Formats: sequence, C-alpha cells, structure tokens
Amino acid sequence: MNPLDLLAAAGTWLAAPLEYEFVQRALLVAVVASIVCALLSCWLIMIGWSLLGDAVSHAVLPGVVLSYIVGVPFAVGALVFGIGAVALIGTVRDTSRLKEDAAIGVVFTTLFAIGIVLVSVTPSQIDLGHILFGNMLGITDTDLWQVVVLGALTTVVLVLKRRDLTLFAFDPVHAHAVGISPRRLSALLLGSLALTVVVALQAVGVVLVVALVITPGATAYLLVDRMSRMLVVAPLVAVGCAVVGIYASYYLDTASAATIVVAQGVVFAVAYVVHLARRPRVVQAARPTAERRPAETVAG
Repeated sequence: MNPLDLLAAAGTWLAAPLEYEFVQRALLVAVVASIVCALLSCWLIMIGWSLLGDAVSHAVLPGVVLSYIVGVPFAVGALVFGIGAVALIGTVRDTSRLKEDAAIGVVFTTLFAIGIVLVSVTPSQIDLGHILFGNMLGITDTDLWQVVVLGALTTVVLVLKRRDLTLFAFDPVHAHAVGISPRRLSALLLGSLALTVVVALQAVGVVLVVALVITPGATAYLLVDRMSRMLVVAPLVAVGCAVVGIYASYYLDTASAATIVVAQGVVFAVAYVVHLARRPRVVQAARPTAERRPAETVAG
C-alpha cells in the first residue's frame, strides 16, 4: 500500500465516527470537561486537595438524584450538594477534634450512601449506571450547552486568577501579606471544584470524575518544572486522552468514560517512568528543590 492509500485509509478511519451526531456531541463534551478538569487539577495537586476532589465528586450524587426526581437540571442539585459538602467538611473540621481527612471520609461516604438509597427508592427511569459512570453517548443539546457554558465560566475564572491561586498554593501567608485573601481564594477554588465536578459529571459520571480532576495535573507535575508549563501540559494530556478514548471506545465498543480514564492512566504510567529515568542516581531529599518543582514555583 502506497503512502497516499495509507493517508486515505487514515482519513476514513478518523472521519467515520464523526458521521454520527452523538459521537460529535460526546467528543465536544469530553474535550470541554477535560480542559476544565485539567486546569483545576494543577492546583489540587499543588495544594494537596486530591482527596477533596474525590469527596466532592461523590458527594453530589444525592443532588443529582433529587434533580431527576424534581425535574430540574441535574447541575442545580449537583452544584448545591457540591458546595454543601465542602462547607460541611470545613464545619466538621473546624468545630471538632477531627482532622480534615477524617471529616472528608465521613461526609463524602455518607452523602454518597444517601444518593444510593435515593436511587433505590425512586422510579426505575433513573438509571444508576448513567449517574455513576456517565452517559456520554446519550448527551442532548441541552446537556451540551450546559457543559459548554459552565465549562467556559470555570475556565475563565481559573485563567484570570491563576497568579493569585498559584501564590495561595505556594505560600498562603505571603499571599495574605501582599493583600490577597487566602480565605477568599480558598472559597473560589472550592467553588470552581464544585462547578468542575458538575461539568465532568455528564461526561464520566460520579465515580470517574476524580480521575479527570487528578490525573492530568499529576501527570504534568511529573513532567515539567514550572507552573506555567504545568497549566499547558495538563490540558494537552487531558484533551489528547479524551480524543483517543472516544475513538477507542467507538472502534473497540467499550465504555467511553472508562476508556478515557484508562488512556489517562496509561499516559500517567509513561510519565512516571520518564520521571524515574530523569532522576539523578543519587540519594535525594524527600522533596525536590524549589526551582525544580511546580508546587514551589510561583510563575506563569
């Protein structure tokens, strides 16, 4: 087969899935959700809020179910319960002897269990599988616009406040000293987390959201040494995995959301191997030096 035939075959292979409107919607939603989640994941990794991302993604389940029951957009219930979960975790942490990880564990498992109970006692038209693992190939025009609008809003906020958020992640005390309120930035980041979870829910469901809001940032953290680069690499990795996942799920007849997450896991594994290969073969301190790690570099 000559090169022209190979190019023609590749073009046909790439174009075939796009003939279907549901694949076009799925691809657009996956790309939008991936960009938003990847940007946010950079700060979650830096601050050490990975577990909080897991908590919020699971805690919104009761809100999603109640939205279906009442007949309002699921984003409304998910956003209310996402913000409520963050507030509840903070309240338990600040008013008891429990540390944050314990408060997170209690709150998110309880809310997630409440959601499962609600699903079990509601009419059968509520598909637990779609809620837990997404229904990317069943996205409607309304769902699409909801994801695009919320995703664009969250992305704009994160991009405009990226310097303040990076300073907050690096040194909250210094941020306060220069007139930046760590409390407000914390609230902004947590609100963005809740919005991001709502955006990603339609794509991958409750269970797999945590992969989208953690893995891209973790991958970029292993590969680059500045925050500005991290904010570029993470979205590129996420979008690439989203496109590969959609195409792979089409041709392999697998679950779209799970395939995207598997692609991210493979890329992370490669990044981890590269990271190990680049490390000097000497005994190092537990944490790298300031100029070598994004979490300790205020740039971009």
